[in-house]
Amino acid sequence: MINHHSKIIILKPNYFIKNNVKLVIDILLINNFILFPGIILPINIREKKVISHLYYKIYKRNKYLGLLNVKNVYNNYDIKNIYKIGIITSIIKIFKMPDYSITIVLQGVQRFKIIKKKIIPIYINILYKSNVLALKEKKFSSKDKDYYGYLNSLKENSIKIIKFNNYINKDIIYTINYIKNIYLLIFLIIIHFKFDTKINQIILKENSIKKRCKILLKFLLFEIKKNEISLEINNKVKNDISKQQIEYFLNQQIKAIQDKLGYNYNNEIDNLIKIYKKKIKKLSKDAKKKFNNELLKLKKINPQIPEYSIIKNYLDFLLNLPWKKYSKDNFNLKEAINILNNNHYGLKRIKNRILEYLSILKLKKNIKSPILCFMGPPGVGKTSLGKSISKVLSRKYIRMSLGGIHDESEIRGHRKTYIGAMPGRILQLINKVGTSNPVFILDEIDKIGIGGYNGDPAYAMLEVLDPEQNKSFYDNFLEIGYDLSKILFIATANDLNNINNALLDRMEIINISGYTIEEKIKISKKFLLPKLIKRNGLKKIKFNIKNKNIENIIINYTYESGIRNLERCIDKIFRYIAKNIVMHKKYITNINNKLIYKILGPNYSINKYEKIKNPGVSIGLAWTGMGGDIIYIESSLLKKGKGNISITGNVGKIMKESIIIAIKYIRSNYKKFKININLFSTYDLHIHVPEGAIPKDGPSAGIAILTSLISTYTNIKLKNNMAMTGEITLRGRVLPVGGIKEKILAAKRSYIKYIILPRTNKKNVKAINKKYLIGLKFYFINYMDKIIDIAFSKKT
Repeated sequence: MINHHSKIIILKPNYFIKNNVKLVIDILLINNFILFPGIILPINIREKKVISHLYYKIYKRNKYLGLLNVKNVYNNYDIKNIYKIGIITSIIKIFKMPDYSITIVLQGVQRFKIIKKKIIPIYINILYKSNVLALKEKKFSSKDKDYYGYLNSLKENSIKIIKFNNYINKDIIYTINYIKNIYLLIFLIIIHFKFDTKINQIILKENSIKKRCKILLKFLLFEIKKNEISLEINNKVKNDISKQQIEYFLNQQIKAIQDKLGYNYNNEIDNLIKIYKKKIKKLSKDAKKKFNNELLKLKKINPQIPEYSIIKNYLDFLLNLPWKKYSKDNFNLKEAINILNNNHYGLKRIKNRILEYLSILKLKKNIKSPILCFMGPPGVGKTSLGKSISKVLSRKYIRMSLGGIHDESEIRGHRKTYIGAMPGRILQLINKVGTSNPVFILDEIDKIGIGGYNGDPAYAMLEVLDPEQNKSFYDNFLEIGYDLSKILFIATANDLNNINNALLDRMEIINISGYTIEEKIKISKKFLLPKLIKRNGLKKIKFNIKNKNIENIIINYTYESGIRNLERCIDKIFRYIAKNIVMHKKYITNINNKLIYKILGPNYSINKYEKIKNPGVSIGLAWTGMGGDIIYIESSLLKKGKGNISITGNVGKIMKESIIIAIKYIRSNYKKFKININLFSTYDLHIHVPEGAIPKDGPSAGIAILTSLISTYTNIKLKNNMAMTGEITLRGRVLPVGGIKEKILAAKRSYIKYIILPRTNKKNVKAINKKYLIGLKFYFINYMDKIIDIAFSKKT
């Protein structure tokens, strides 16, 4: 890449080559330049090969360098695409730049002409070698009678163009007035006016400096004419605008005439203003100021103009917003406890948090609302809990689904100048409920879309969920701040890993774990059955369904952390009974396993657990957005191998790292595990995690991977009904992992009896109600070598 700069210096050309002398010189191709003998011009060069050639073969040997213009930079650089007239230069100095390019300072020596049809490429498209003829330079003496005439004419016309055009630096006028050398003036005008390459070449081609002045003057006069035509067009446009203003005043006069005739043209606007002035009292100071400014505009605008409806819609929305309008909070804590307990089972932590908020609000009324985020698997009651909280506080309820939103304007709105502009969904929903302190559910915040050219909605949410900023939330449509600080925002999410870190930092995370079988039975009895009986119009009929029948549905027809599928199954049973009643058929009120089988179909088990029959198989515990789950880790050795390792099962980067750590740890401790060292070099190892269509990642399968590999290398089968989770290190340490409750619930659903966990996670197990841990035995370990005695022991 070659660039030339407009910074110039002139020296006396006291070392011209004799006229009509033939030379062989290297020629550098450049786009749209001009240089005259005696004038210095710096050029930047980036190509490494060209830099080396210029430095060692031209600069160090004091050789000349030719410069030639290219006709079309998009065509091949052959003889037809290169101008034949150029300038012979001498390299005065070379400077190295920080970006590894060089700047060469060139002084024009003499013009030349290519005399052969072919030029020899040194570096294609950049540097060539050719036979040239040095051209004569016909001087223009200051004693010539036309000298000062041309000099003054060039100055006068060039200054006219500079004053008209903004792209030319006005400081150059001083330099032009000061110059008395016509030779330098020509070059100065050309380099600053950025003429086309063809014009530059015409001037360079001319031998006589006097004729160059004539050519340049012709181009300057043409440029002035163009400017005059442009000015004339601009004046016409201004006249058209003034005509529109005249039309406006005439319309105003027509209105006055219509009023005289009794048409009452302005009655609509006057009535509208009267209605507006009644409502203006409730606005904030900023809103009143904005309202008055927009109202002044509305008075001046003809109702038939589109801008009238835009301003009217804006004023309507501004007045309808619930400025300073708040719901009265219910401070009866006993009533609040009853509402929460009647609608939701368990969830003590969340219930306590709401009661704490109510207590502080009662003691100190003007407090900032907390920004809560309920995180847990689907179907555990995150969204419905928000509705119960609004009932407890006696506030309005808003739910906004964020799943798939990928446009910032959905949050902040559009500028009202656009056709069809609307406020953001937050202000729209606040306007709809009519209070400024509702309970606002931001559902599925972890599924918010990734922004593109329309902005990122996740970053727009930062202002909404920041207690320090949301006191004056700026909506593009409203154009003034709106107070969101009294709103109780509650976000819901399944997976925190998908939430922007800055957004996550602004929220108080409350984990809602999945339910145990016992909890699901109680929820079914207390909440689901009464709700579904009422929904299906069976309120008058008494049904008998035992705990074992509900457990049968949970175990054999659902596999989830929440209760959505359980609700669907029970609902299907009641729908079947409702159909029989309407069709006057026999129906059973005693819901037993036989009836469940008849309605729900075959007793298929979703339980994933399978008895371990071969060495190399271990069971790990995983956490997903859907709750806890068990995964199998399988490994096997292949004979006549070279120690190669294969990993299959859609395994992620972090899980692959856990596999590598496990292999390295086993190799470095093979004696401890009584493994034959030759197995590492003579057998290939294959590790597979079943259900290959499902992506798997994370470090928590570390100990499951290690035990599977030890089982394969030692050919000893692992204990049945045992699952494990924990991250491992190269030193053999077992580190803590998350999602312990969900993992334990998954193990219990799969009839696992023994669970191996990191010792640090013991506190997480203690936090779980003991009655839900009946039938489970836990082993807590710090180091990997202790797992061998537990996992491979025949004793339980």
